[in-house]
Amino acid sequence: MTDLSGKVALITGSTRGIGRAIALRYASCGASVVINHRDDDANAAQTVKDAEAVGGRAVAVRADVSKTADLDRLFEDTRAAFGDLHIVVANAGVEIIDQPVLEVTEEQFDRLFALNTKGAFFTLQKAARQVVDGGRLLYIGSSTTCSPFAGVGLYGSSKMAPRYLVGVLALELGKRGVTVNTILPTVIEGAGVFTDIAADDRYHAMNAAMRPIGGRMGRPSDVADAAEYFASDLAGWVSGQHLLVSGGAQM
Repeated sequence: MTDLSGKVALITGSTRGIGRAIALRYASCGASVVINHRDDDANAAQTVKDAEAVGGRAVAVRADVSKTADLDRLFEDTRAAFGDLHIVVANAGVEIIDQPVLEVTEEQFDRLFALNTKGAFFTLQKAARQVVDGGRLLYIGSSTTCSPFAGVGLYGSSKMAPRYLVGVLALELGKRGVTVNTILPTVIEGAGVFTDIAADDRYHAMNAAMRPIGGRMGRPSDVADAAEYFASDLAGWVSGQHLLVSGGAQM
């Protein structure tokens, strides 16, 4: 297992799903982790307990990443709790699926772009300023940015801009030894809109037909595996990349 002892990791949107899985993985590798949430105190407290139980140190910080003042406070609280910052994962986001573009409302557009686009952009910007030399920045994107899919026009659009930003930041931060990469998860059971998916939901059959490896939907642990790699010394010469985690499915 990767040794992250002495490292500090901030993961936005980390009280459930993919963010929680990454936070607990980093904690199990010895990192001190900051659990971020917007309004999920109960799950935040439980995630802190679970992170400590697997060997890490942890604190929870309530902050809305779509508000730059909240983001400033999030980074300030992180440094106050643990000192230097080594790893930042921009994970917080919201999904809308199975919706034609013709049905998208202005309110939905503003909500998704505020969190998925603005929130991720400024999380990565502030992380770039504060992470130590040799640090790691990760963006949790979406496989919907790999090619057009009907029904996710708004969601995929909101996830595309930060993916581009990753490539730019990789160029701008490379001289400091900071790596910047994207993980592009496919449909993940137990995360986002699939958090409480029923056993007979049509997405199970659809994804079983698409995934050469295992014939199943993705799991948060699959994404945590990739996040562990990117945080490790093994990925020290890998930057500006977009890793598709899809069970072998071609997007």
